[in-house]
Amino acid sequence: MAPADGAPAPAHVDENRFATALLAWYDRHGRKDLPWQHPRSAYRVWISEVMLQQTQVRTVIPYFERFVAGLPDLASLADASEDRVLALWSGLGYYSRARNLHRAARLCMERHGGELPRSMDGLAALPGIGRSTAAAILALAHGERHAILDGNVRRVLARWHGVAGWPGASAPQRELWRHAEAHTPASRVADYTQAIMDLGATVCTRGSPACTRCPLAWGCHAFVEQRTMELPAPRPQRAQPTRTTVMLLVRDTMGRVLLERRPPTGVWARLWSLPEVETPAAAPRYLLERHGIGAGAMRALPRFMHVFSHYRLQVTPLRFDGARALATGIADDPDSCWLHQREWRDAALPAPVRRLLESLEEDR
Repeated sequence: MAPADGAPAPAHVDENRFATALLAWYDRHGRKDLPWQHPRSAYRVWISEVMLQQTQVRTVIPYFERFVAGLPDLASLADASEDRVLALWSGLGYYSRARNLHRAARLCMERHGGELPRSMDGLAALPGIGRSTAAAILALAHGERHAILDGNVRRVLARWHGVAGWPGASAPQRELWRHAEAHTPASRVADYTQAIMDLGATVCTRGSPACTRCPLAWGCHAFVEQRTMELPAPRPQRAQPTRTTVMLLVRDTMGRVLLERRPPTGVWARLWSLPEVETPAAAPRYLLERHGIGAGAMRALPRFMHVFSHYRLQVTPLRFDGARALATGIADDPDSCWLHQREWRDAALPAPVRRLLESLEEDR
C-alpha cells in the first residue's frame, strides 16, 4: 500500500541500516543456487557478470552452463579459437562481449600469469571490464569491499534516494556511485553484492515493483513520494532508423547451406551469416560472381524485423534450393562455406539467422 499523500520523505541518516535490512532479506529470499555460485571462482564470476550485461539471469543461465562446460577455465578460453568462443556465445547477442572475453583471457595468460588480476586497476584495464564488473569480481569471488553499480543496483538506489535524471548521465551516475560506496558494508560483501542485485531483479523491478515486499520500503523516497514508476528516469529516446537487407538462404543438392563470414567490424562482426544483397533482383548475379553458383528458382519468405540497440533491420529472406556450381572459387574462399545442419548448429550464428535456418529445416 502506498503512503498517504503528504507523507514526509524519508531521512537517510543510517547507511548501515540499509545494508542490515538488505542482508536479512537476502538470508531469507536471496538467490543462492545460481550456477556461477557453485563454485564461485573469479573466472566463473567474470563470465557471468559479462553475460549479465544487457541480459537477464533466466536467459543467461543456459548460455553460461554451455560456455563453461566448453571452456571451463581461463587457459581454455585463451587457447580457444575465436570461432569456438563465438559459437558458444551464439544467440546471446552483443557479441563484442565474447570477443572482449577472448582478448582479456589471452592478455591474462601473457601478462598476469594465467590469472585474472586481483586489483581494480588491473581488472579494469582488461577489455570489456569496467568499474562495476571489476568490483563485482573482487567482491563476489574474493569478498573484497568494492561497490558495484549495474542496472539493477542503479534502479534500487535511484528509487531509494530519489535520484532524478537518467542514471546513465554523468551527474546522476556520480551521485549513485557515492550512494553505492556508502551503503556497501565492510563485512559480508559478497552476500551484500548479490543481495542488492537480487533485490533489483526480483522485487524492485522496472515495470512492476513489489514495494510492499521490499525490505527497504521504510526509507525509499520513490515509495514514500509515490514516484516509483518515475524513477529511475528512462533514457532519452532517439528515433530509431530502419534499414533493409535481403538475406539469401541458398541450399545445394546435398542439403548444405551457404554461409559467409561477416567483416571484422560492425554488426555481428566475424560471425557466420547468410549472404546479403540490397535487392532481390541482385541475388542471382551476386551468387554467380561471388560464389560461382547458379541458384535455381527463387522463393520469397515472410519479412521480419530485427531490433538492435541503435536501429531496426527489416529482413527479406529469399530461399534458393538446388544450387549448383558453375565456376570455381568458393573452395578457395576462407570466408565462405557450405555446411550441413549438424555443422551449422554448432557455428557462431546471429540469432535471427539461426532462427531462419531452423525454419528452413522444419519446412523440408
